[in-house]
Amino acid sequence: MQDGFQFVGRVPYPITEPKHLVVASEVATMDFLRLHGIPVPKIYSYSATSENSAGTEYLFMDLVRGTNLGEVWYDLSEKARITVVTKLVELESRLFALPFPASGSLYYTKDLPADSNKVDISIADPARSSCFCIGPDTRLVLWYGKRLGIQIDRGPYIDAAAALAAGAMKEIAYLIRFGKPLHPFQRLRREIYNYQKQSPSEHLDSLDKYLRIAPYLIPNGNRTLIRPTLRHPDLQPNNVFISDALDITGLIDWQHCAILPLFLQCGIPNSLQNYGDGVSESLIPPELPHNFDELSESEQFEQVLLLRRRQLHYFYVAATAKLNSTHYDALTHDLGILRRKLFDHASSPWEGDNVTLKADLIDLTKNWSNIATLGSSTSDNVRPPCPIAFSEEEVSECLRLNAAQAEADEQLQACRDAIGIGPEGWVPLEQYNEIKQRENKLKADALEAAESEEERLRICEHWIFDDFDEEEYS
Repeated sequence: MQDGFQFVGRVPYPITEPKHLVVASEVATMDFLRLHGIPVPKIYSYSATSENSAGTEYLFMDLVRGTNLGEVWYDLSEKARITVVTKLVELESRLFALPFPASGSLYYTKDLPADSNKVDISIADPARSSCFCIGPDTRLVLWYGKRLGIQIDRGPYIDAAAALAAGAMKEIAYLIRFGKPLHPFQRLRREIYNYQKQSPSEHLDSLDKYLRIAPYLIPNGNRTLIRPTLRHPDLQPNNVFISDALDITGLIDWQHCAILPLFLQCGIPNSLQNYGDGVSESLIPPELPHNFDELSESEQFEQVLLLRRRQLHYFYVAATAKLNSTHYDALTHDLGILRRKLFDHASSPWEGDNVTLKADLIDLTKNWSNIATLGSSTSDNVRPPCPIAFSEEEVSECLRLNAAQAEADEQLQACRDAIGIGPEGWVPLEQYNEIKQRENKLKADALEAAESEEERLRICEHWIFDDFDEEEYS
């Protein structure tokens, strides 16, 4: 503006759905958090409908002051990284302490139709009493593609059982109506299945099994673990702003934010976790190897990167244990990771993968005695028999395929690293030509290494970095 005032205008991506709920919920979430002292942008104006002169939903909000953490994250010293992680954990502890009467997403009551299911939220400010409510869950997996038009229960969820079941019931309804055989979306996995399309019927069977065991995933004897909890949906450096003193000046990008039972919300943010590494998972204080000085330059570089990943994982957990005991208790609860994996994989849109959820269910049956009790109301915590079962042959084949898929995923990541792209394929404009040349060479090398004309045709038809029509996966 002429007087130097700056603000941000946001409109939803064309593929963002349901636009009116996503915009309305993000606005209400940020306003609610500002009322509770969380550093989020101030909302100046918004429209949760496209019926306006702009012809689109929008929101106008304050420009966050400070430095985007994503721009300096890799240049920070170890001490500075510890400071930032600690302050993120402090901020999360305040989020985790906010009480909610149900799970779902936050809204202004006025932005939902009068006949919508909603649960009012009581706040200390009498002038804004009954302004806020919890309504439909806006997580993207519940609305993706044709799922948008399916009428199913998306909340608010009064209890943990409803929250656990909603995603799987959505996917069952989608597959019954629209399901058809598909190649696995991840193209390096397709060779595992001899390039044959996979039927959704096996995944439907896994979803049915999931619904049978879902009630037993609810932790018993600890009300805190099932308390509805709000958390940032994507806590990564690009969504964090900091001051020169490393204070957090703003958290952005709250769209698709959901309130869920704590045992489903807990976890180390993706940008900080290093699961799959024995040192990180054992929470041993990380350090460089004793023979670091004897390693080659490239080996030293790899060890420094590994140390960084291990440090972030360790710093986050250590700070959480000290500053957010509620979250730490949930993080360390028995088989918590398996519970969340089951929930996430049962909720995810099916993309030709019949193995991942089934492998989780097999893992559950092997750990049944550690995860299930009849309920907190029983005095002797008698464990019921597992309501699902798999034959030895099923187990063997599923675990073989799961291992093969994991290996294919590792190969894909190695290819991405070799040419320098992230999971979504985005590259900076100035690097596009160079990275495209690397990709062309990678493809030429793969074709040259092919042992038959049929293999070369398969590589061309299913090349991992080619564009392809994703419509059938929506």
